[in-house]
Amino acid sequence: MNSNTISKQPRKQRKTLFNLPLHKRWHLFNVSLSSELRKQLGIKRLIVRKGDVVRIMRGDWKGHEGKVVDVDLKRVRIYIEGVTLKKADGTEVYYPIHPSKVMIVKLGEVDEVRRKIIERRAEARRKLIEMGKAKPLT
Repeated sequence: MNSNTISKQPRKQRKTLFNLPLHKRWHLFNVSLSSELRKQLGIKRLIVRKGDVVRIMRGDWKGHEGKVVDVDLKRVRIYIEGVTLKKADGTEVYYPIHPSKVMIVKLGEVDEVRRKIIERRAEARRKLIEMGKAKPLT
């Protein structure tokens, strides 16, 4: 079997996911953008970062909006301001949320690196639209 082919067996997919090196885990943090941001930036998704304001779309915390406090690469989870649980001793801890369950509502600080990522993705999307392989964002 060729090592480049992706296995369809769930156990091997999970193993691949669990053993992903940290520098490749960033791909799992691609989060959809709100419709306003999509129109403004010309892209559909962006990697979530500390400081972004996100809205939770699924689960018990659905509808909650808050600032991303921390991004956990190892566990592939993000921690959001206001999404906390009370422990038995009364201390509050952040509840981990998977990035696929959130939507970016407002971008945090856009530095040079992030600006280049946005421009690169927008340019690639424009080329796909010109070739007829993608629909314009509405």
